[in-house]
Amino acid sequence: MAQLPPGIRFIISFSRDQWYRAFIFILTFLLYASFHLSRKPISIVKGELHSYCTASNDGKVGISSQSQKVRDAPAHQLPDNGTNCGWAPFDEDNYQQLLGALDYSFLCAYAVGMYLSGIIGERLPIRYYLTFGMLASGAFTALFGVGYFYNIHSFGFYVITQIINGLVQTTGWPSVVTCLGNWFGKGRRGLIMGVWNSHTSVGNILGSLIAGYWVSTCWGLSFIVPGAIVAAMGILCFLFLIEHPKDIACSSSPAMYPRGYENGAHRFRPQKPVPAEKPLDPEMQRLLLSDGKHSGHQNHVVILPADGGGGMAAISFTGALKIPGVIEFSLCLLFAKLVSYTFLFWLPLYITSVDHLDVKKAGELSTLFDVGGIFGGILAGVISDRLEKRASTCGLMLLLAAPTLYAFSSISKMGLEATIAMLLLSGALVSGPYALITTAVSADLGTHKSLKGNSHALATVTAIIDGTGSVGAALGPLLAGLISPSGWNNVFYMLMFADACALLFLIRLIHKELSCPGSATGDQVPFKEH
Repeated sequence: MAQLPPGIRFIISFSRDQWYRAFIFILTFLLYASFHLSRKPISIVKGELHSYCTASNDGKVGISSQSQKVRDAPAHQLPDNGTNCGWAPFDEDNYQQLLGALDYSFLCAYAVGMYLSGIIGERLPIRYYLTFGMLASGAFTALFGVGYFYNIHSFGFYVITQIINGLVQTTGWPSVVTCLGNWFGKGRRGLIMGVWNSHTSVGNILGSLIAGYWVSTCWGLSFIVPGAIVAAMGILCFLFLIEHPKDIACSSSPAMYPRGYENGAHRFRPQKPVPAEKPLDPEMQRLLLSDGKHSGHQNHVVILPADGGGGMAAISFTGALKIPGVIEFSLCLLFAKLVSYTFLFWLPLYITSVDHLDVKKAGELSTLFDVGGIFGGILAGVISDRLEKRASTCGLMLLLAAPTLYAFSSISKMGLEATIAMLLLSGALVSGPYALITTAVSADLGTHKSLKGNSHALATVTAIIDGTGSVGAALGPLLAGLISPSGWNNVFYMLMFADACALLFLIRLIHKELSCPGSATGDQVPFKEH
């Protein structure tokens, strides 16, 4: 009998369950990467919405930007002083505040909507919920670019578009994290989700390259093309997303996963009986009680009664807040995401100002920050898995990030090579804690042992943590817009202060991890691989 071809041998070397897990991993990776792809164009186009002009010898105003659209714009679009020009209303001296308001509109709506999104997502089929969000997000991302073709100069039009887009994009994160949590157990969760969370950086890189391709010639396409991509991915989501392995008769978790819990709505089936009486340690009792008093009563565990269908009721918002570590990691993420999103929305403009590059090259160079973020997220996951200390890993990277940001503000002015090096290093240290908290930590807390198997908490906990972080994401770009006119150094001082605050909120959990290993997120030690 002839030997099987190498490709066929490779295919059959993996089980059916492994192939489905790989498929869901890749699909959810691409789905959320497309969300981030659609968020990036606004940071690339900022330099085109407000492009500098120079006065020529004959007194005419010459536009330094390469945009033919702006070059041929009617005279009424140019400011009276003739010192700068761009796309009205962003052609005035207050353009930084207006651009900051656009960022704030999107991110504030995203933060508010995120708190509701997780609760809604727990009660709706993930596939339908995510498909709706992606189609709507694609439409409103493209609508921003339509303003270019229809010569729309109303600031309110762009603000409203950003607000609605921010709201519909909240469907993404709780959905993909819950779906991934359904398919993967806790073994090597930090590594798996560290690799998976690189979708953030991949999406940012692709968004920068796509938006940068058209920014100088037709910036409307910088939004319309990413919007079409998001909508197309929404169709793929509807056609192919499998919410839970049970839906296709796969095992609920990889073989290495020692527990019998399954995540997903109405699908919790313990394979082993859960001990009815197990006293909680004093620290957990303090965390589960809002008044901070000691109590050994079991009824303080965050668990809801069965809903009559054999499952457990979805956890309440206040119930999710009582899970040990949720509040601390949420507040930490608020400041960590403030730093990350300030870079996301303002880095290209900063590079343009400091290195004197055109808009397209600045956008391409800014992708190096996201390249560093890929390595930072994976490194944080690997270290936290090995040490079994999520909070300590985040704390170490935050501690190193603050002086790195100070060095960035000084060294990046020394030339292009210095800027490249600092972009990679800063991207790794800034994105590492952010990636770890939004993925592995959120999944750990959403399946915390204090829940006693209530599998409905994952999307709610994820939404609370990321929603709180999104408050910082809204504040960061807004503050950058307000502070940058006084000098970019002041923006970096603000970012260093935010990193210090993020570290401060983790101090108690770090101390707890060092004195009682594996306790900050609850149950890492029992799930250790042997």
